[in-house]
Amino acid sequence: MTLIKTMVVFLQTRFSRILNHIIMSKIDKVQEEEEIENVEAQQTEDSVEETQEEVIELSREESLEIQVKEATDKYLRLYSEFDNFRKRTQKEKIELYKTAGEGIISAIIPVLDDLERAEKANQDSDDAQGIKDGIKLIQDKITNILKTKGLEAVASPIGEDFNVEFHEAITQIPAPSKKEKGKVLDVVEKGYELNGKVIRFSKVVIGQ
Repeated sequence: MTLIKTMVVFLQTRFSRILNHIIMSKIDKVQEEEEIENVEAQQTEDSVEETQEEVIELSREESLEIQVKEATDKYLRLYSEFDNFRKRTQKEKIELYKTAGEGIISAIIPVLDDLERAEKANQDSDDAQGIKDGIKLIQDKITNILKTKGLEAVASPIGEDFNVEFHEAITQIPAPSKKEKGKVLDVVEKGYELNGKVIRFSKVVIGQ
């Protein structure tokens, strides 16, 4: 009986150790699996965060690319519009230069017709006064045409002080009196203004 009892105690002890070992092994395995799962979960979270950062970074790059593209398109449109405007302006300037005198020339053509008629009439006429009157009419006609275009004769400066803004001295002569020194004594060629701007100076003689 003692031997059997001893064997039973031995077997119980052995079984308890084996059972504890199995239990501890299972606990260790469970803990190990939990640790693995935790590591994998952390790796997954890190991977998700990295992916989100990449997506955010990619979105920023795409946003910058869109902004650059829009700015480039806007610049190209503005450049194209400016280039078209420049070409159109150049064309208009060229056309303006070509036809700038069209109005005045069209207005003077009738005067040429009058001169031709006067020349033909004078060939068979001995009426000096009639010829003189015809020339005066033509002169008045062309003067009036030029006035409508803004042309005005500079007023006679005889007796006035020499003014470089309106006069061009072609010669000097001794002044008849001290009061006439530096004065305009004669006008050789009349001056003209176009819309208030001197386009030809009066050629004058001044006293010294």
